[in-house]
Amino acid sequence: MIIKIHQACSTKNALFYNERKVERHFATFYQSKNTPEMNPFFGDKNARYGIYKEIEARNTRVQKPGLHISVNPTVGDLVRMGDTGIRTEIGNLMKHLGYGNQPYFVYKHADLERVHFHIVSTRIDCDTGKKITDSYEKEKTHRFIKDLEQKYQLTKDEPEEKLNYRFSGSSKNLKQNLESLFGQLNKMELITSKEMYDQALRLFNVEIRKTGRGYSAFVTDENGNPIRHPVKMSDFQDRPNFYLSEQNTSSQHFEKQPHFELTGQGIGALKSLVLKELIRQVKTQFDDGSVFRNKRYKLKNQNRKVRRKL
Repeated sequence: MIIKIHQACSTKNALFYNERKVERHFATFYQSKNTPEMNPFFGDKNARYGIYKEIEARNTRVQKPGLHISVNPTVGDLVRMGDTGIRTEIGNLMKHLGYGNQPYFVYKHADLERVHFHIVSTRIDCDTGKKITDSYEKEKTHRFIKDLEQKYQLTKDEPEEKLNYRFSGSSKNLKQNLESLFGQLNKMELITSKEMYDQALRLFNVEIRKTGRGYSAFVTDENGNPIRHPVKMSDFQDRPNFYLSEQNTSSQHFEKQPHFELTGQGIGALKSLVLKELIRQVKTQFDDGSVFRNKRYKLKNQNRKVRRKL
C-alpha cells in the first residue's frame, strides 16, 4: 500500500485532472462525502468545483489550498480489503489527517495497469474558513499505512510467473475445476460487467459460447480454438455470473455499479487484478495443468467409493 499526498497548488487543477480521466474512460466516480448534494456526481464538474470555490473564497491568503491524495493498493491489498474495506479506509484516512468533515471526491483509476484511487478536497476548513494544519502529514500517513498492514494482514503479492494457471487439453477434473473457477470469479467485486467476466475467463483459456438453446464452457488454445469437449452450463452447480437464468441472475446487482471500458491499458489492469487475486485466493499449485481443485468433489468421490465397498 502506497499513499501519496500531492502538493497541489490549485484545487481546480487537482479536480479537473481527475475529471479528464473520467471523460477519457480511464477513471470512474467512486465516492463522495460531506457534499451539499446526496450524489454530486449527477452534476457537471463545474458544479463540483463550485463547492470548493465557495469554501476557499473565505480564505484567499492560502496559496496552496488544494488537497490531492493518491491511494495505491497492490492487487493483494485490494483482495484482502475488498471494495467495502477500501471505501471505509479512505474515510478513516481523511479523518486521520484531519479532513473527516471536509467535502471530498474519490475517483477510481485504472490507467496504469493497476487500480488506484485519487481523493480531492480542500485544505480550507469548511466550517471555520481557516487552513487545516498539515503538520506531520508524512508521519501520520506512514503510521496509517502500518495500521492497515496489521489490520488486514497486507503482504507482498506472489509472482504470477511461478504458477501454472491456464487450462489445457490435458487438464484433469475439468468440470470440477471450471466450477471452482466460476465460484472464485463470482466473488470478485472488481468484475462488474459481462465483458470483464469474459476477459477474466480468457486468462485461463476458457470461453463461454452459445450452443443450441443454452451455453457451454470451452477450453481453448491461445488462438481461441476449442481443444476439449465443451461442458454444458446446465451441468454446473456454481454457474458464472452474467450467464445465470433470469430468475436467479445476480448480474443486475453488478451492472448497477460503475465499470471501466475494457480498452487498451484497462484490459491489462483487469488481467493483473484477476490473475493475482485468484492466486491469492487459491494459494495452491497443481501438477496436472490446471489451476483449481475442488475438495468438495474429492470428498464426494471418496464417499461413493466407500459406499460401493459396503
